[in-house]
Amino acid sequence: MWKRSRRAICFFEWDASTEGHGAKFIGRIGAELDVEAGRAAARLAVLNGLAVARRHLGTLDKVKRIVRLGVFVATSGNVRDQPKVADGASELLQDVFGKDKNPSRLVYGVASLPLGVPVELELIFEVSA
Repeated sequence: MWKRSRRAICFFEWDASTEGHGAKFIGRIGAELDVEAGRAAARLAVLNGLAVARRHLGTLDKVKRIVRLGVFVATSGNVRDQPKVADGASELLQDVFGKDKNPSRLVYGVASLPLGVPVELELIFEVSA
């Protein structure tokens, strides 16, 4: 049964490793960077994304739930630790919003990302009007 609902959805996407106007992390996991650096880049991406969301919404209290977290991780060779890198983003979101607003998560391993950053995030929020 299809049920139609009224809800506001906000999409946010940005590079993870920006701080100010420059990239803080550059490289791929398994080549220039290790998993811990990737986790730090993912956490920084969440902080940047939450700042953008707060500026757009006025307050993060309007976030009803996180619909989806997409994590793009630039890796080299046979690296299979993309989920460990994505955990850096997921854990910070849980700390901010609680486990009850935990999103579904998609993790993608990619060959490269714009500007050479190791992580890029996509967040989809359901927000109150």
